Amino acid sequence: MDRLASFRAGQGRRGVLLDFDGTLSPIVAKPELARIRDGARDAIARLIGRYEVVAIVSGRTDDQLRELVNVGGVRLAALYGLAEEAPPLADHVLAAVREVAAAVPGARVEPKGGSVAVHYRAADDAVTARAELAAGLAPIAEAAALAVLPGKMVLELLPAGRPLKEGAVERIVSDEQLDAVLYAGDDVADLRAFEALDRMAERGVDTVKVAVHGRETPEALSDAADVVVDGPAGLVTLLRGL
Repeated sequence: MDRLASFRAGQGRRGVLLDFDGTLSPIVAKPELARIRDGARDAIARLIGRYEVVAIVSGRTDDQLRELVNVGGVRLAALYGLAEEAPPLADHVLAAVREVAAAVPGARVEPKGGSVAVHYRAADDAVTARAELAAGLAPIAEAAALAVLPGKMVLELLPAGRPLKEGAVERIVSDEQLDAVLYAGDDVADLRAFEALDRMAERGVDTVKVAVHGRETPEALSDAADVVVDGPAGLVTLLRGL
């Protein structure tokens, strides 16, 4: 029996954990334009009560996730689970980040309280924009004890040395005392969540790693997955079958 079939047939405490952007929502030009995939809310709502926990683990803020997901009973782990742990970034750090972004045409800054994202999807030359932003943000991050996390057309500065999605996943599994967990994601940060599931599997937890494939999905994520689905639409189909 494969991992997904084993998860579906499991009798213990089970959880479904999902990323949002690129997983439940198609990638769009600007974060504020994102909308949950048609059918996703109904598919998620059907899981409430059938599983011990259904959670969204995302780099978005709590307010954003509440509006975008809008399904009662879903646990939200906003800002990679750092929402209650990371103090807001200092004004001088944000000012320095904005100065770097202003020098790169098409770059835009998204403050998130304890972290800040710099998007460059609107840049004419994404490769050059990424290189210039990375070079400018690196010294800012080092001076402020931050780490630079790359993603799909975005570089995010977050507190260094703290667990991100992997920490949120581990916390949820521990809090809910899960015997089985399915996690679905599509980006670099989701590799850490996959690694957390691998560690859990070694302890006897039944795990399923789902890669939601798109044009920008890292090859390493698909290679590490137990199941690969075609975009958010493919994930909705999978969720309907749980």
